[in-house]
Amino acid sequence: MYEIQHLIDGHTVTGSSGDTGPVFDPATGEQTAKVALASAAEVDAAVASAKAAFDEWGGVSLARRTKLLLAFRNLVVDNSDEIAQRLTAEHGKVLDDARGEVARGIENIEFSCGVADALKGTHSEQASSGVDVYTVRQPLGVVAGITPFNFPAMVPMWMFPNAVACGNTFVLKPSERDPSAPMFVAELFQEAGFPPGVLNVVNGDKVAVDRLLEHPDVKALSFVGSTPIAKYVYASATAHGKRAQALGGAKNHMVVLPDADVEMAADAAVSAAYGSAGERCMAISVVVAVGDVGDQLVDAIKVRMEKLVVGPGTDPGSEMGPLITREARDRVAGYVQAGADAGCEVVVDGRDQAFDGDGFFLGVTLLDHVTTDMSVYTDEIFGPVLSVVRADSYADGVQMIRDNPFGNGAAIFTRDGGAARQFQRDADAGMVGINVPIPVPVGYHSFGGWNDSAFGDTTMYGPEGLRFYTRPKVLTSRWPDPSTSSVDLGFPRND
Repeated sequence: MYEIQHLIDGHTVTGSSGDTGPVFDPATGEQTAKVALASAAEVDAAVASAKAAFDEWGGVSLARRTKLLLAFRNLVVDNSDEIAQRLTAEHGKVLDDARGEVARGIENIEFSCGVADALKGTHSEQASSGVDVYTVRQPLGVVAGITPFNFPAMVPMWMFPNAVACGNTFVLKPSERDPSAPMFVAELFQEAGFPPGVLNVVNGDKVAVDRLLEHPDVKALSFVGSTPIAKYVYASATAHGKRAQALGGAKNHMVVLPDADVEMAADAAVSAAYGSAGERCMAISVVVAVGDVGDQLVDAIKVRMEKLVVGPGTDPGSEMGPLITREARDRVAGYVQAGADAGCEVVVDGRDQAFDGDGFFLGVTLLDHVTTDMSVYTDEIFGPVLSVVRADSYADGVQMIRDNPFGNGAAIFTRDGGAARQFQRDADAGMVGINVPIPVPVGYHSFGGWNDSAFGDTTMYGPEGLRFYTRPKVLTSRWPDPSTSSVDLGFPRND
C-alpha cells in the first residue's frame, strides 16, 4: 500500500498532520492506498508558494504561457491511457468512460491555449479630445479549486488551465477518495515546465476546505459537488470576501414526446442514466413520458437494461462499473427500497443482480409510475436508478422541470421542430439538449446550471471561466495637444 502526498512549490511534500484517508479499488472493495490529509498549516504553505509564484507568473508573457500550456496539453494527450487507468482503479468507471473524461479535460486545456486572443481588451480612441479609454483584464492572484470524486481528472482541468492562462496561480484540493489521477495530472503540469508554485495540490478533507475558504490570500474559489456543500462553500467564501462559483447537485429530466423516435430515446436514456454508474451531475435521473409513449418507452429501456454488462472497469466487456464506496452503494439501494415502499413499479431491481467478491457493485434499476412527491424523484440519488414519470401533456412535463429546485440540465426527444424550439425557451435549466440526453457544453462554451444547481454569477470553464479568473481595469489617458508638443509633428506652434 502506498501513500499519496501533496505537491507544494513544485515538490512532493510528505504530509505532516498524521491524518490519512483510505483509497479503495471499488471493483474489489480492497484498500489500495492511503492519502495524506492536509493540516491548516500545510494549506498555508501551499498558498504561500502560490502567492510567491504569482509575483513572477502574473507578468509572464502571453506567448510564454501559451507555449507551456501547449506542452502540458501534449503531455496529457501522451499519457491519456495512464490517467484513465488511474481513474478506473480508484473511481471504478469503465475505461471507455475514463478515456472520455480525459478527452473532455483536454478540450479545456486546448481552450486555455487560445488565451492570447481571448484576453484581448477593448479600446476607444478619442473618447474626448485627446482622450483614449481602454479596458484590460488582469489576474486576481492566488485562486483555488475544490473538486469532486466523480470526475477527478476532468473537473480540475475545467479550472486550473484557464486560471493559470489568465496569470493566476492555483491551489487544488481534489477529492480524497480518488486522488491519484489529479496528482498525476499535476505532475505532468510540472513536467511541462511551469515554474514551481504556479500549481499546488493539497489533499485533504474539511480541514483543508475550510482553510482555503477563510485564507486571506486566496482571492477566488471554484467548487463542484453536492448542493448542500455548494451552498456552504459559496456562503463561506463570499463571507470572507472572495469570488466564488459553486456548482451543486442535479435532477435532470428527459422529456419524451409521443412523436419521438422511441428507439433513439431508449438508447439515450440508458446511456445517460447508467453511464459511470449514474455518478454524474449530468446524468438523466427522470424520464418524463408524455401521453401514450410511456409503455412503449419503458419496454424499450428494459430490453436494453437486460443486456447491460456490469463489472470491473478494467474488463473490456463491462459497460458499467461499481459505485465509489460501499456506503454509496448501500445508500442508493435504500432509495430503490424507498421507491418500492412508496408504491412505484420496480420494473428492474438492481439489488437482484448478484456479484462475486466484495466490490461496490449494484445493478441498474428502472422505476415506473413515479410521482413527484416520492424521495426517488425529489432527491439526487447519484446512482444507477432511473425514474419514469407519466405526464399528460408537454406543458405538464415542462412544469415538472420548473417546480424542481435543481436546474442543471434538461433534454427533450421529439421529431417536431416547433416543440423543440419552444422547449429551448421553456426549460428551466442552464444546459438543454434537443435529442441529446447529456448536453455538456464543449470546452469553448461554458458549463453551469440554474437555481439550486449553481451559486455565483459565472459558470465554469470557457469564456465565463476566463471572466471569473480575471477582473477588468479601465484606463483613461490624456496627452497634450499635438500643437504644444516639443517634437515637430508638423502642426503650427502656439508660441
